Amino acid sequence: MGARSGIRHALWIAWKDLLDISRNRMGLVMLILMPLFMMGMVGYIFPSNSGMSNVPVAIANLDAVQGNASLSTKFVAQLEALNNKTGMMDLSTVGSAADAKSNIQNGQQSAGIIIGSNFTSNLKTGKQADVTIVNDQSNPQTASLIQTQLTQVIQQMGTQTATYGLNQTYKTPLNYSLAQVAPYNVQTTGIVPGQTNYFEFVAPGIMGMVVMMSLMTGLPHAISFEREVGTLDGMLAAPVHRMSILGGKVIAQTTRGMMQGIIVLTLSIVLFGVVVQGSIALILGILLLGVFSLVGLGILITSFTSTEETATMIMMTLTFPMMFLSGVFFPISQMPQFMQVIAQFLPLTYAISALRQVVVLGVGVQAISRDIFILFGFGIVLLSAALLAFERAMKR
Repeated sequence: MGARSGIRHALWIAWKDLLDISRNRMGLVMLILMPLFMMGMVGYIFPSNSGMSNVPVAIANLDAVQGNASLSTKFVAQLEALNNKTGMMDLSTVGSAADAKSNIQNGQQSAGIIIGSNFTSNLKTGKQADVTIVNDQSNPQTASLIQTQLTQVIQQMGTQTATYGLNQTYKTPLNYSLAQVAPYNVQTTGIVPGQTNYFEFVAPGIMGMVVMMSLMTGLPHAISFEREVGTLDGMLAAPVHRMSILGGKVIAQTTRGMMQGIIVLTLSIVLFGVVVQGSIALILGILLLGVFSLVGLGILITSFTSTEETATMIMMTLTFPMMFLSGVFFPISQMPQFMQVIAQFLPLTYAISALRQVVVLGVGVQAISRDIFILFGFGIVLLSAALLAFERAMKR
C-alpha cells in the first residue's frame, strides 16, 4: 500500500469518526458549550477587587460591662458613622468576646472587634486603649484582608482623635498628651492558637475536590463504558436486581474516592504540617456525605448519555467550575456577586465549608449542621431523580 493510499484511508476513517461525532447530538452540543463555558468561568471567577464590602463583623464592647463606657460607646458610634459612608462592614453587637468567636466559628460573622474592658479608663489616664481584631483562620486570605483594612480604619480613627485632641472630641476632661503614642493599641488574634497558612486553607478543599473528581470521573467508565462494550447487559440479564448493580458500582467508586481523600489528609498532616483541630471521624463523615450529595448527579448524567466520551465531557464541564466556585482555592466572598449566588447551588460548596471549619477551627456537628442538612437534601433530591432515570435508561 502506497503512502497516498494510506493517507486516503486515514482521511476516510477520520471522516467516519467525525460523522459519528456529528450524529451524537449531546456530544456535539457539549463540544461547543464546553470551551465557551470554561472561558467564561475563567474570565469571571477570579476576585474582582481587593476591598471589603458588607463584611459581617461582630463588635463586643467589654468596656460597657464595667459601667463606665463613655469613650468606648463614642468609639463605636464613630466606627459606625465611618462605616455608613464606606459600606465596608455589616456591623452587629454581641455581649462578649466568646460570643464573637462563636459567631465566627458558626459562619455568622467573618471577624470580630473586641473593645477592651479598660478602654475608657486607659484613655482618661493617658494610656493606650486595647482593641482586638478576631480573625477567621479557616479563611486566611479574607482574614488577612479584613485584618489589614480594620487595622487601618482604627488607626486612622486614632489619628483623627489625636489630631483634634481627646478633650475636644469627647467633650470630657482627659489627662492625655498628643505627643504620646497613638490612643488605640490594635491587636489581632484567631479562634484557635497558632498561625494558619494558605495550605491549611486549601487542604480541606483539595480533599473534597479529589473525592468528587474520583466519583464523577469513575461513574462514566463504570456505567457508560460497560454499556458500550456489552458487559452491563450481561449483568442485567443475571438474577441480580438493578439497584444492586448500581449500588455495587457506587460503593466501588466511593471507596476509591475515600481512599484518595484519606491519602490527601495524611500527606497534609505528615508533609505539610497541617494541624487538624477537629475530629478525624467527623471529617470522614463529611466526605461520605459529600459523596452522597453528588452521586445522584453522576448517575443522572450517565443515564442520559449514550457513550462514555459524552458522559465524561459533561462531567468535566460540571466539575471544572465546581472546583473554583466552591471555594477550593480562594474564598467565595471575593468572587463577583453573581458567582457567589451560583456557588450556593453547588453541593461541593457546603462540603468544603464544613471540612474547613472542622479541620481549621475544630468545630463540632452543631456548628456545621446547616451544611450537613443541605448536603443531605442535595443527595435525596438528586439520587431520587437519578434512580428513576437509571431505571428508564436500562429499559431502552
